[in-house]
Amino acid sequence: MRSFFRPAVLLGLSVCASSVLSVVNHLPMATAADSKGIAAITVEEAKKYPDFAVQGEYEGELGDQDGKQKWGLQVIALGEGKFHVVAYAGGLPGNGWDKSEKREVDGSTVDGTTTFKGETGSAAIRDGVAKITTPDGKPLGEMKKLERQSPTIGKKPPEGAVVLFDGKSGDAFTDPKKFVDGLMSQGITSKQKFGDFSLHMEFLLSYMPAARGQGRANSGCYMQGRYEVQILDSFGLSGEHNECGGIYTIKKPDVNMCLPPLQWQTYDVDYTAAKYDADKKKTANAKLTVRHNGVLIHENVELPKGTTAAPVAEGPEPGPIYIQDHGNPIRFRNIWLVEKK
Repeated sequence: MRSFFRPAVLLGLSVCASSVLSVVNHLPMATAADSKGIAAITVEEAKKYPDFAVQGEYEGELGDQDGKQKWGLQVIALGEGKFHVVAYAGGLPGNGWDKSEKREVDGSTVDGTTTFKGETGSAAIRDGVAKITTPDGKPLGEMKKLERQSPTIGKKPPEGAVVLFDGKSGDAFTDPKKFVDGLMSQGITSKQKFGDFSLHMEFLLSYMPAARGQGRANSGCYMQGRYEVQILDSFGLSGEHNECGGIYTIKKPDVNMCLPPLQWQTYDVDYTAAKYDADKKKTANAKLTVRHNGVLIHENVELPKGTTAAPVAEGPEPGPIYIQDHGNPIRFRNIWLVEKK
């Protein structure tokens, strides 16, 4: 399966196909308990907490003389020195994982070392490198940490596009005060209203390791103010309708493409508005196709109802782009759309 990403760092990894990982990581600082309740919106802020250096994605080939297999690893910070690890046979989601075998295990930091204990293998991570061994200490290879980037990051609007936010002004939205230091924060509604369109937007999730579920970097982008594509820190989760990329209450994404918090991500959405007759009776549902970080996660999905919290009721009139404020800091940039006539 070809990669949909341009890795900023290339990796080599190893865990035999039968291994469940145990990960050991020596951290540069020993103040993990201080991470409780934080909501860092910059990398500089998050680097104050040792768990941030551990969290992330790792990938490579693991095995022995009997053969090797590519594996992906997602390490999720849970606050106060606690972690959860998900290992994917074939590689990371969107970069080789065949959606079959997946292994998960919890771990924690003790005396500066983060350990995830599995039944048949172990790994030690230092300086972005995971050295994998069998239970009796035989090496299976190494995995290196990577930072993936969406292929549509920085995508430029074509001629005739409606540019909602280019980092210079927030005037296209009803609350331009949300524009700070070239970025836009959550809780904004476009002044202009639209029918059918193709939308590009880029977003950054805050680092909230102690938060859980819908309290972890929550927002959402509403097409016409009616239908929500969820925005949430669901890095490493199963990928549900109320997680990142989900069409809220309607459909979960085909694959969870959420990257770790504080990495820029993209949504590229093709939206077809619902159709109504002269009596304003709906004759056809709205439809959505969504690519998350360049990977197709919804294709021509019908939307039989509006989202419960939508600010605009279903109807034949055009509607705005609405980005929800759920109380968590989120940042946005490079928002534009092309109207379909």
